[in-house]
Amino acid sequence: MSTPTRTRRTTVIDITARKGGEPVVCLTAYTALTAVLLDDHVDLLLVGDSLGMVLYGLDDTLAVTLDMMVAHGCAVMRGSEKACVILDMPFGSYQESREQAFRNCARVMKEVGCAGVKLEGGAEMAETIRFLTERGIPVLGHVGLKPQSVNITGGFRSRGKSDREATAILADAVAVADAGAFAMVVEGTVEPLSREITETVAVPTIGIGASPACDGQILVTEDLVGLFGQFKPKFVKRYAEMGGMISKAAATYARDVKARRFPGLEHCFGVPAKAKPKPKPKTKPTANPGRPDKG
Repeated sequence: MSTPTRTRRTTVIDITARKGGEPVVCLTAYTALTAVLLDDHVDLLLVGDSLGMVLYGLDDTLAVTLDMMVAHGCAVMRGSEKACVILDMPFGSYQESREQAFRNCARVMKEVGCAGVKLEGGAEMAETIRFLTERGIPVLGHVGLKPQSVNITGGFRSRGKSDREATAILADAVAVADAGAFAMVVEGTVEPLSREITETVAVPTIGIGASPACDGQILVTEDLVGLFGQFKPKFVKRYAEMGGMISKAAATYARDVKARRFPGLEHCFGVPAKAKPKPKPKTKPTANPGRPDKG
C-alpha cells in the first residue's frame, strides 16, 4: 500500500529566492475557509492584524491581542496546505525589548506552527530582528506606512513624499534587510521610493500601495473581493463585488421566509416521499402492425 505524498509548503527560503524573479503572490487570511479558497493561488498567506478592522470592526489595529492572532493563525494553518503562512505580531507584543519579542514570537511559532512572523519597524527594530533570526525565528519586515504607529505619524497617509522622509524609509529598509529579515512589506510608500528600495535591498519587497517594481504584491483579501465596506483605497483593485452579492442573497432569503416560500418540504426531515406514478403497462406489438389480418 503506497503512502500518500504530503504537500510541501512554500518556505521562507523559497520566498527569499524569488528576489528579482517571478513575483511573489500574497494575500491576507484570517479564517480556515479563506485559507482553503486561497491556498492554491498564493505563495504567502499573511494572518494580518488588519483582522481587527476587517473582522472585529475596530478603528485601527492597536487593540488586537496576541491571543486573537494565535487563534486566527491556527485557523489559517488548518485551512492551508501549500502557502507559506506568516503571522503579524500585534502592537505591544514585541516593541518593549528583544527578549519580550522572542518570548511572544516563540509562543506563536509553537502554538500556530507558522513559518515566521511579521514585525513593523525600521532601524529601531533591527536589533530585535537580528536577535530573533539568530534564534530560529524568521522575520518578515514592514517599512513605510506602519499602521501600528499611526498615532505618531499622522494617520493613514502615503509616505516618502519629502526628501527627509524618503531618506529615513530607505535607511529603514536597508537596516531591516541587513538584520536578517527574509523579505519585507513596503506599504503606502510613493512609487519612486518603493522602486529604489526594491533595487537597493537584497531581499524581496512585497508591495501594498507601493510599486509594480516590487518583488511581490499583497492585498487584504476582503478589499480584493469587495467585502470590506464601501471605501476602496487607491491601491486596491476590486476583482469581485461579493459584498453586494451577499446582501442581495440575504434580501432574497428574507423575502422568502416572510412569504413562507422557505423552507419548503424538500428542505425538511421526516417528510414522506410522494408516491411515484405507476408505469403504464407495455403493450405487446402485433406481428404486422398496421396491416389487416388475411383470410
